[in-house]
Amino acid sequence: MTPTQPLVPVEGIDSSPPSTMSDDPGLLISAEAQIDEIESMGPAWWQVIWSSKKARCGVILLGLYILLAVFAPWIAPYRADNLTFNPVELSSSAHLLGTTTQGADILSQLIWGTRVSLTVGLFGGLFATTVALLIGLVSGYLEGTWVDDVLSFFTNVALVVPTLPLIITLMAYSEVRSIWFTILIIGIISWAGPARGKRAQIITLRNRDFVTAAKFAGDNTFTIIFREILPQMMSLVAAGFFGAATGAIGAEAGLSFLGLGNTESVSWGTMLYQAQLQGALAQGLWIWLLLPGLVLSGLVMALTLINFGIDLISNPHLREDA
Repeated sequence: MTPTQPLVPVEGIDSSPPSTMSDDPGLLISAEAQIDEIESMGPAWWQVIWSSKKARCGVILLGLYILLAVFAPWIAPYRADNLTFNPVELSSSAHLLGTTTQGADILSQLIWGTRVSLTVGLFGGLFATTVALLIGLVSGYLEGTWVDDVLSFFTNVALVVPTLPLIITLMAYSEVRSIWFTILIIGIISWAGPARGKRAQIITLRNRDFVTAAKFAGDNTFTIIFREILPQMMSLVAAGFFGAATGAIGAEAGLSFLGLGNTESVSWGTMLYQAQLQGALAQGLWIWLLLPGLVLSGLVMALTLINFGIDLISNPHLREDA
């Protein structure tokens, strides 16, 4: 058996064994941290929403409405309250959609009306969502206490009160019919249902390990509710906001159509009210009656489609069918 020959280093060649990542503990820890971070990161919420075809269409459609509302002074040919044109004019280069019986440009009223509907949807949805969030979170976290009993009592009373007769009564006997008063009334009558849903959700979260750890760390009730539990419910909160905004837009249009809205501002609801009052169909102004309903339906559809994308955030099992 021939003895093994010793290895002779050759000049110019590095005979040392190649370095691996395991030889450098710092590199190994850094690489493992990066791998863990990549694996723990899921798709961002906007990526999830954009991955849904329905939600993507809703976002694009809502973006168009927002652009119309923001740039209404530059897009609309005239002001919405300009009544100096000849009444009942047909479509022409000066008035693409014609004029109303009062001498207003229909296209301009449609564009300016976008601002009213989006304002009511935004602030009405925010107001209803905020009230529902505060009452639902506090009531659910303090389940079984006198605070929960009081808040649940008011929630149950708000749920059994008939909404439509109440809002019609409040608006009919009110001397103030501004947009902000309408938003206030809509928010007051629409918080109870979402509050009950958020109360049920927080009851399922309050006994989780991260809540228990926060209690042992000495966090107070306010910190636990709004810093630990609330971030876990953001998809539910966002879905509730879009639902409340959709309801607020529809409620404002319905009240204005019944003549209970703010008659001094031009909205799609007031356009429908005036068209019905002035007999638009009898005078051949079917555009005056049809288009406000179509653009209102388009805005409601955009918010509803976005809610499909929000459902994908809270339920990952639906993402394959998006």
